Amino acid sequence: MEYIILIVVLAVLILGVGGTMLLRPRGGRAVRRGRAGADLKAGTGTGASTESGGGTATAAPPRPSAPPAERPTAPTVPEPTLEKPPPSAGRMVRLRARLARSQSGFGSALLSLLSRDRLDDDTWDEIEEVLITADVGVTPARQIVSDLKTRVKVEGTRTPDEVRAMLRAELLGQVETEASRALRTQRHEGRPAVLLVVGVNGTGKTTTAGKLARSLVGDGETVVLGAADTFRAAAADQLQTWGDRVGAQVVRSEKEGADPASVAFEAVSQGIESEADVVLIDTAGRLHTKTGLMDELGKVKRVIEKRTSVDEVLLVLDATTGQNGLRQARVFAEVVDVSGIVLTKLDGTAKGGIVIAVQRELGVPVKLVGLGEGPDDLAPFEPAAFIDAILGE
Repeated sequence: MEYIILIVVLAVLILGVGGTMLLRPRGGRAVRRGRAGADLKAGTGTGASTESGGGTATAAPPRPSAPPAERPTAPTVPEPTLEKPPPSAGRMVRLRARLARSQSGFGSALLSLLSRDRLDDDTWDEIEEVLITADVGVTPARQIVSDLKTRVKVEGTRTPDEVRAMLRAELLGQVETEASRALRTQRHEGRPAVLLVVGVNGTGKTTTAGKLARSLVGDGETVVLGAADTFRAAAADQLQTWGDRVGAQVVRSEKEGADPASVAFEAVSQGIESEADVVLIDTAGRLHTKTGLMDELGKVKRVIEKRTSVDEVLLVLDATTGQNGLRQARVFAEVVDVSGIVLTKLDGTAKGGIVIAVQRELGVPVKLVGLGEGPDDLAPFEPAAFIDAILGE
């Protein structure tokens, strides 16, 4: 019996010591069960710890949260600032110095010859040669010489001022024409004016269309540009750039080689719907020797006329090409009714006499001239300013 009691006592002692050790693991830290049965260890995350001695539960301090990552924002692209072109009035007078630099040789040679004390047949032949080499043309040159001979005989003595006045009057008479040089850009019958720009590759046709649109915007007109030169993607891109700079609408096809007549028709339709003042159509710079392409130009004009009339057909000629430009002009005039000439590069190596020759050849006036590469260097043609520049006045 005593042995049994001893065994029981020993068992109780052993169990008591073991329970205490189970409740106190190494390090003296207490471990408790959470409500969900998970272990919550002191100093970790959202758990709470109880010190073995004090029995007080202490919440672990919250871990500072990282600031939310900012989403990268797309860079702000500023709206393009529209340019405000100057009005076209008076441009040729302002640009006359450029014209004078390139044409003064022509005028000074004539003045020098006419100022000689004695004007014999050889001198008159020299005067005629100067005129022909200045691209005036043989027939106009002979007419000018004949008129000058008559005036010299009638007026007799000639001072330098009288010679200059006589030559100025004769050249001005050859340049002036009864046809109006004004561009028809006014709306009519509730529809915009339609201008067709034609010409050979390399004459500056697309650039002229862009500069003309800019000039019209400077005069207060609203413009729709039609990129009907669908054979060159660069032409449409170039015209788009001109339109974007001044806020002009541009109608183009994203498909290279699209039907030019379709693009022209769509541009006119857009101009009517938006109540624009002017629709300006840039056509392909087709070679005048290719009959098929010239026929297509005629088609463009006919398709436009199904919707509205074409008010202007402007033929762009490179003034430096001289008589070759006249041959181009003849072929274009047979396909479309050219109503006006635009002479580009007149400030370079061009001879001023081309103005007289082309007007006589086509019977239509020079309406615009290009006097530089700047965006505002396209000017309405003014005969008096042109002749004064030739004579160095």
